[in-house]
Amino acid sequence: MSIDRKALILQAATLSFVQFGYKATTMDQVSRIANVGKGTIYTFFKTKEELFEEILDKATSELTSVMSRVAAQQTTFVHKLLNLLDSILEFRLDHELFVKLAQEVRDIGTAQALEGVKRMEGYALDFLQQQIEEAIGSGEVKPCDASVAAFMILRMYLALTTEWNKSHEPLDQDKIKEHMILFISTGMLQ
Repeated sequence: MSIDRKALILQAATLSFVQFGYKATTMDQVSRIANVGKGTIYTFFKTKEELFEEILDKATSELTSVMSRVAAQQTTFVHKLLNLLDSILEFRLDHELFVKLAQEVRDIGTAQALEGVKRMEGYALDFLQQQIEEAIGSGEVKPCDASVAAFMILRMYLALTTEWNKSHEPLDQDKIKEHMILFISTGMLQ
């Protein structure tokens, strides 16, 4: 059975990025974790940036797959939207790399870490925008700027699930969904 060295290197690099962040990860570390020579890494990846890009591409593909499965559910737009938001949050929490990148952005401001976070968020926003546009087309949602709506919805959801907890008692998922429905579906004005 032959060893897939490229997959081994990608796995080791992901582990290194998770443990040390983008900035502190070196090709030497990746080679030690993968138990391969540095030359083997350079056979597949010319730079750390190229290696990081490949990892982001794989994660983006996984996120798109998760969101597509959720979007295929036959349910109301509001429930589909809430399920999509849950899947995005779960993906972020399940993938330690994005937790570490967000921490690195907050603590150090590493440009590549910021780019990784923005890239994943961009895919999520594009997907949400597409779902909103489809819902507008089917008459489930009032005509609006789908890109602005997607941005506001994602930001509100992330704020309630991650930022709120920093200065308030955490909200459970049902309470978060209740607030999201209030603002998205019914609005707060009488």
